[in-house]
Amino acid sequence: MIMKPLGRTGLSVPLICLGTMTYGEQNTEAEGHAQMDYAFERGINFFDTAELYAIPPRPETSGATERIIGTWMKARGNRDKIFLASKVAGRSPMNWFRDSGEGSRVNKANIDEAIEKSLKRLQTDYIDLYQIHWPDRRVNMFGGWSYRDYKDDYTSFEEVLAALAPWVDKGVIRHIGVSNETAWGVMRFVQEAERNGLPRIATIQNAYNLVNRTFETGLAEVSMRENVGLLAYSPLAQGYLTGKYLGGARPPGARTTLFERGQRYQGPGAEPAIKSYIELAAAHGLTPVQLALKFCATREFMTSVIIGATTMEQLSHAIEAFDKPWTPELEAAVETLHSTIPNPCP
Repeated sequence: MIMKPLGRTGLSVPLICLGTMTYGEQNTEAEGHAQMDYAFERGINFFDTAELYAIPPRPETSGATERIIGTWMKARGNRDKIFLASKVAGRSPMNWFRDSGEGSRVNKANIDEAIEKSLKRLQTDYIDLYQIHWPDRRVNMFGGWSYRDYKDDYTSFEEVLAALAPWVDKGVIRHIGVSNETAWGVMRFVQEAERNGLPRIATIQNAYNLVNRTFETGLAEVSMRENVGLLAYSPLAQGYLTGKYLGGARPPGARTTLFERGQRYQGPGAEPAIKSYIELAAAHGLTPVQLALKFCATREFMTSVIIGATTMEQLSHAIEAFDKPWTPELEAAVETLHSTIPNPCP
């Protein structure tokens, strides 16, 4: 297993991270345990979760994924061998996270409550990487293109870091990161940490795949120069890069079939681009999954690629994809397609 540096922490994590957001919704506890066993046996000890999960978010399944990971670690007795990442929900009207019954925010009260509840569900006394799932300020994300200044109040970057600092000082949170963040947001977190002696973010978890390379505009340079490594989610574009949804197909049991949450990958230009990458994969003797995952794995700003699956067959195929070679010819062909239909699915 290839190991990559985790920001400036001095630690390294596997190039492959196991995403777990289906546990408690599309996957049962037993299936989640089987996936973690399989990944761990293959050198993947980096697992990513969140208080929000399972997905789609709803009160009935809130925290289910963390509970399943917790029962697995307790049964296996291997907490010390796992690098565990979780997240606090960003600003939202979802009112089932907090005891107050109010929507979530990224401030001291919300962070404190979220950490305490996550620790209990995970049956652990520490979390290796704790991330802000999305910003407290409103930003254009999850498929938006145009900029809009919402001009609303938000918890300052210094306040957020100050709220996390006591947990880091106690060793309950070992390192911190952000998710669904902008280049400006990352730089502000870095500046406030360095100016005030507060915890420094080590990672950023954003969407990144063949049809969404917006990370490369602004954020990639920040990531490289400030040592804030990318944890790429949706490397298969929520399954769209496999080709299973082409032509409006809706396979039984697939996420978009069940929940119709794939709008980010259904916009103008999406299907022609996806078809082109599938044809490119075939021309080079690869499956669409192998092309998409290996592409992500070979980016110089990549710390870890977060893979997810609902079946063991999918999980096995995803892990094996990282063993495929990446050639200059493949790189050139991908760049040609990207220049033809750039980022149809931001």
